[in-house]
Amino acid sequence: MRVVLDVQIVSTDENQVFLALQEWYQSDTYNLYQSDPQGVYYSIVLENVRSTKQPEENVLIDILEVRGIKGVFLANQKIDSKVTTLITYNKGRDWEPLAPPTTDMNGKPVSCKAPDCHLHLHLRWADNPYVSGTVHTKDSAPGLIMGAGNLGSKLVEYKEEMYITSDCGKTWRQVFEEEHHILYLDHGGVIVAIKDTSIPLKILKFSIDEGRTWTVHNFTSTSVFVDGLLSEPGDETLVMTVFGHISYRSDWELVKVDFRQSFPRQCTESDYDSWQLTDLQGERCIMGQERSFRKRKDTAFCIKGKSYTSALTTKPCQCTEKDFNCYRKVISNACDGGLNRQQSAKQHNCPLLPPRGLQVGIKGQMLAVAPGDDITFIVHQEQGDTSSTKYQVDLGDGVRAIYQNLTVTDEPIQHRYEKPGVYKVTVKAENMAGHDEATMYIQVTAPLQEVHLEVVPIAGRNHEVNLTAIVLPTEANLTVFYWWIGGNLRPTLTLQNSLLSRFPETGEVSVTVQASNGRSMVQDTRTVRVYDNFQVIPLSFSRNLDHFNPNIPEWREDIGQVVTKILAKITGVPQESLVTVVKPGLPTTADLYVLPLDSKPAKRSVFVDKRIPAIMQAFNDNNVSFVVRGGLQVLVMLADPNAGLGLIANDSTATAAETGYHGAAGGPGVWALAVIFLISIIATGSFILYKFKRKLPGSRNVYAQMHNEKEQEMTSPVNHSEDTQHIIQGEEFIDDDLDSQTLGNHSGVVLSINSRELHSYLTS
Repeated sequence: MRVVLDVQIVSTDENQVFLALQEWYQSDTYNLYQSDPQGVYYSIVLENVRSTKQPEENVLIDILEVRGIKGVFLANQKIDSKVTTLITYNKGRDWEPLAPPTTDMNGKPVSCKAPDCHLHLHLRWADNPYVSGTVHTKDSAPGLIMGAGNLGSKLVEYKEEMYITSDCGKTWRQVFEEEHHILYLDHGGVIVAIKDTSIPLKILKFSIDEGRTWTVHNFTSTSVFVDGLLSEPGDETLVMTVFGHISYRSDWELVKVDFRQSFPRQCTESDYDSWQLTDLQGERCIMGQERSFRKRKDTAFCIKGKSYTSALTTKPCQCTEKDFNCYRKVISNACDGGLNRQQSAKQHNCPLLPPRGLQVGIKGQMLAVAPGDDITFIVHQEQGDTSSTKYQVDLGDGVRAIYQNLTVTDEPIQHRYEKPGVYKVTVKAENMAGHDEATMYIQVTAPLQEVHLEVVPIAGRNHEVNLTAIVLPTEANLTVFYWWIGGNLRPTLTLQNSLLSRFPETGEVSVTVQASNGRSMVQDTRTVRVYDNFQVIPLSFSRNLDHFNPNIPEWREDIGQVVTKILAKITGVPQESLVTVVKPGLPTTADLYVLPLDSKPAKRSVFVDKRIPAIMQAFNDNNVSFVVRGGLQVLVMLADPNAGLGLIANDSTATAAETGYHGAAGGPGVWALAVIFLISIIATGSFILYKFKRKLPGSRNVYAQMHNEKEQEMTSPVNHSEDTQHIIQGEEFIDDDLDSQTLGNHSGVVLSINSRELHSYLTS
């Protein structure tokens, strides 16, 4: 059984049904089928004929039977959003694109050449019953086809130039640059054309030589909005009516145009020539016979009249394979002899064609899906026999199946991937004549939740800086990173979560990273301050802090702010010139950045910073500390008390060691200044983080709270089985200007720090 969405009858001529059938995998196309004489058995003659849904839910299919010569059809085929016009001379057995004209309407050569360029026609039906649509044919004018379209590799909707053929599509000529209403009079001996436009008109054009030349005629003294054209009954008539209206509020106006007085006489036999019907390859034997037709000479200025007949001679041909189409002789085919008569009357098998143009896709076109999503795979085959073809399907996760007649099956391939990853989907089509294969890749990934950009907030000009993006969930796969640096509108793309960069100018530089995995995109932004020179002091912590380190960015930022605050209070150094950056990983370490107080660069050879001795002395005297949960004191120290101070300077002598914060710019002179400028040191301050509420990614909420009286009231310790649930807690020593300030806002979790007066938190 086949799943069918819709069926449209195209033709029932000569005891044969042409129908268009929309199958389960089609949305705006139909397949064209042809029946046997009894209407029982059907075979496909053309796939993917374009369809258009009208406002009233009516469906129009782009196929047209050419009147005047049996077996000729025009159709628009749509493949991958590309619409092309095809013609058949044998009721759908063979289809070919239309040959482009050699010159334009002005006689100049055209650049359109087959096989890359062809003529394409609009095959729309007219909404107006008094207008014949965009392609015009007539029973009494065989071979004459006039239509609107364009030259190119595909049909273009807004291009409606007018083209004409008088030999049933073998050769074409351009006649107008815009679409026109067309009416055939006197068996096509007179062609009337009026421009299809929304402005009122006075003129029409007519041709008596099959569109080679045109005469302009004023059919009215008052301009008329033309609604349509009508002719009097009879193919031989030369009387027509233009109907329309003078204004939008007026009644219809009817203007009769009579061409009878324009012709001096009736045509005689000497006024006619003959022409032979051939297909695009020049084959004369079409539908089993050779046919010739009567044609008025271009120089004959006469009326064909009521007694005119177009057919001239008919001669049957010997039957060949071309006269049969899938199991039977083509209906209305008049071939004789050649193949055995008894054989031709029986079923005649089609030649077995190998599969070609095999394609596999997903309904909805999504190539990135989430685990557990339902996916419908669609298999399409452009050419070749389908009924005898086997399709081997491998979905990439161990699921394999074999299908017969897959492209029209009533059971589409549906699947669900449970685990993230990349899956290779393969379809192999094979019959006795050959094989074909199609492959696609499916990305199965969960949506991204968050990205955190890690970058040092201070950088030296033209020094290498590492940018790192931490993505949640951590198991996210197939992530692409877009890095936007400064005001650059063109991002840098990487597949890794890190990027090395340099900043050529001093000042603040905004750095943004976007992480995308096809299903979602998340973003984070940080600001980097770029200086010509600054100083870096590597720090370490007493090892008991490692037990409380959850190794997440928010925790590191908070610890850095606490250390900076403590150091500024102890030394009197302005807090805005100090930045403490806690590094990822264990053991817990940090870098203290001492920033220049003004924007004027100082030469390194004479640079002496009076703040440094006080800072170094504070660390050497073990004055920088805070208390964590359980009353444990954490001491902040110099990472290497015996090492010199690292100076980051933007000059030609800066070394890799200096840019790595391990320079040796300090010396005995610096330590001497430490004694000269050393002021009285405040007694050791213990700092308590009054309130700390943090949601750790991948764990439950953990709470720790201490009252900020002089006597500490400790809360019960939390479960220490998970390091990520350990929270800092200690006595607080923070400026009033941070009162009730919110620091950080990560994953919707807020950390609040409440300050008190300095004397309330000093301990002896």
